[in-house]
Amino acid sequence: MTDNATDTVFVEPGCCSGLETWRDWLEVLDGTGCSYFGHDPSSMAERVGDTVRLTLDAHAKDGSPVIELPVDQVRMLVTGAQQDLQDFLSLAGTWAEQHLPAHAAAVTAALARALDLGPTQ
Repeated sequence: MTDNATDTVFVEPGCCSGLETWRDWLEVLDGTGCSYFGHDPSSMAERVGDTVRLTLDAHAKDGSPVIELPVDQVRMLVTGAQQDLQDFLSLAGTWAEQHLPAHAAAVTAALARALDLGPTQ
């Protein structure tokens, strides 16, 4: 997530914010309304009414850049990311069937677990 007006990057993939944590965004949208995405900086997303506020560093002493987006827009982005991951899993399963037929089911299941996705049909 990048604010093009300020060139602020909210969160980048790292040790605490990888593809496998995509469901944390659902917690922001439909759960507790808050989730943290890493450290140094301590990025946080929180739902405030119909807005999702992304704070680059929740622990910054002098304030932090903030990006605000409508909940519906964040939901659309999360749904798109989920579909992209599901599509990747499907393609990886097809590849595994062609190149690792004896292990295709295990490879696909392991990827599904790593990406926190259900199995493909």
